[in-house]
Amino acid sequence: MKMQTLKDLYIDELKDVYDAENQIAKALPKMAKEATNEELRAAIEQHLDQTQTQIERLEQIFEELGEKAKGTKCEATKGLLEEAKRMMDDAEDEDVRDAAIIGSAQKVEHYEIAAYGTLRTYAELLGFDEQAELLQETLDEEKETDENLTELAVTCINMEAEGEEGEEEEEEEASNRMNRSQKANK
Repeated sequence: MKMQTLKDLYIDELKDVYDAENQIAKALPKMAKEATNEELRAAIEQHLDQTQTQIERLEQIFEELGEKAKGTKCEATKGLLEEAKRMMDDAEDEDVRDAAIIGSAQKVEHYEIAAYGTLRTYAELLGFDEQAELLQETLDEEKETDENLTELAVTCINMEAEGEEGEEEEEEEASNRMNRSQKANK
């Protein structure tokens, strides 16, 4: 679609975020399944419910615009989700995997925050006040999800992931001390 007006750009961006939300809706159950921390799993499942509602809001906006609700492939989300999958696959320790899930999810949230902030501004400029309110509602949810993930990360998940590393370092240091002690006794 050629973009000649702000409305054209607005519709194009709506299609992008619509595809992004649908990609996320498919990825979240896999992330929840991989999460071992119960609070993280619950947060992901809650966000899946929100994502479904956000998709419905976008469909409502498309209907109001007289446009078919369909997406244009969001390459950014595709890349972020591919990276998340790789990180989950590569993380051998479950606490490290949980930390990777949070980091990956927050990258997606930040993309969505930028997208919805931009869309809300376009809607306001175009005089689509009801659409701007719907987009603001979604923007608020995305920010809240990001804050909740940050809270989980700093209060437990990242410390648990670091704790495993710290324990391994302590065990290695104890082993090294024992080896030095055995060599000194010979």
